[in-house]
Amino acid sequence: MKTKREKKKSQIPNFYTLKENQKQKKRKIKREPNMIADNKLDVEGDRFSTVEIPETAHQISSDSWFQAGVVLTSGVNSVFVLGYSGTIMVHLGWIGGVVGLVLATAISLYANMLVAKLHEFRGKRHIRYRDLAAEIYGRKAYYLTWALQYVNLFMINIGFLILGASSLKACYVLFVEEVTMKLPYFTAIAGFVCILFAISTPNLSSLRVWLACSTILSLIYIVVASVLAAKDGMNAPPRDYSIHGTTAGKIFSIIGASSNLMFAFNTGMVPEIQATLRQPAVENMLKALYFQFTIGVVPMYAIIFIGYWAYGASASTYLLSNVSGPVWVKAAANISAFLQSVIALHIFASPAYEYMDTKFKITGGAFELKSLTFRIVARGGYLVISSTVSALLPFLGDFESLTGALSTFPLTFILASHMYLVAKKSSLSSLQQSWLWLNVVFFSCMSIAATVAAIRLIVVDSKKYHVFADV
Repeated sequence: MKTKREKKKSQIPNFYTLKENQKQKKRKIKREPNMIADNKLDVEGDRFSTVEIPETAHQISSDSWFQAGVVLTSGVNSVFVLGYSGTIMVHLGWIGGVVGLVLATAISLYANMLVAKLHEFRGKRHIRYRDLAAEIYGRKAYYLTWALQYVNLFMINIGFLILGASSLKACYVLFVEEVTMKLPYFTAIAGFVCILFAISTPNLSSLRVWLACSTILSLIYIVVASVLAAKDGMNAPPRDYSIHGTTAGKIFSIIGASSNLMFAFNTGMVPEIQATLRQPAVENMLKALYFQFTIGVVPMYAIIFIGYWAYGASASTYLLSNVSGPVWVKAAANISAFLQSVIALHIFASPAYEYMDTKFKITGGAFELKSLTFRIVARGGYLVISSTVSALLPFLGDFESLTGALSTFPLTFILASHMYLVAKKSSLSSLQQSWLWLNVVFFSCMSIAATVAAIRLIVVDSKKYHVFADV
């Protein structure tokens, strides 16, 4: 039998055993430099489960804050702005629409700043949203975040294809008396042009000259639509600005429009854009965000308010279909909208492209045979699927609402607030923690309500339209 002293002594860890364990841990860390530990223990192996974070095949750490700001602004002032008078203001009215836009701007800036400040969490850059989530939460969050982000970006790309096709059709209708081509045909054309652009543009950083083109194209259709709408508004009789529908219909429409508000300002890919920036990455990203949410939102505000003022409750989901004016001016605006949609789609598809290129180690130049062949197959396949879905279900307002509900709310607001709370908890005051928790709870409720409203909208529209509808 052991005495009490002997038992106590046997429970004390041996110094050399501890030292050897520490050496083994160090060797394990050196062998797995790109592994992120999960927050839960693996019971079988009595060790932390891990997820591998690969190095990117795309160019990073090379761009200025201004280029990132232009990328963000291109997303804000994309062809989607031609629909916000109809999808936001019509359902919220003047007071709700103006207050909602101002609040959405401020809240979106705040939420994106939270994500940007976590870019170098624990001393290393996290170049993908899912990498950051894995660093903070672990393996499960990595896959959940990637799924949410993929859904978000895929549905945004669907919207760009629908809008691009609508722009082409609107231009076609201007010159042809007997319309024989329907929207699905234009969707196929838009998809083909997007494939050509995706093949010739390897990554997000290589968009440099195209970003200037995107800005010019955006200004063309925004200025044309605003001027022609203002002219129509000055010559039109008093407009109807009331919100139409039953009480239940109004409630669901308001919820859906609120979802569209959040969709309007957020990319869902702040870490991916921030990865392209030179050091100091956090400071530069904050400058880009300030640019986006000040100068960048002015054109969007202008076209939304002018469009609603000019047409009231009859404002359509594609403003250029409302305006009247010279045919060649409207044609130029529609072509500009189509071309800008091609560039903007590439921005939002770039995380999917980066994943495929990194997975299969495609690092060659734009026209190197191996890289070119891979992009034709991989990116072409991705866009063929996207174009097919766009042609099947061309309900733009529905896509905006459902995208905002399912992914924009969780990614931009719920996850951003909770990640910052977990990562910075020790340095936050109780008031700051309460504020972040309030954001998490509020936007979780909004996400659920917006999802219900969006599904209801899809059900209603599915009764009016069939697949491959010519809307």
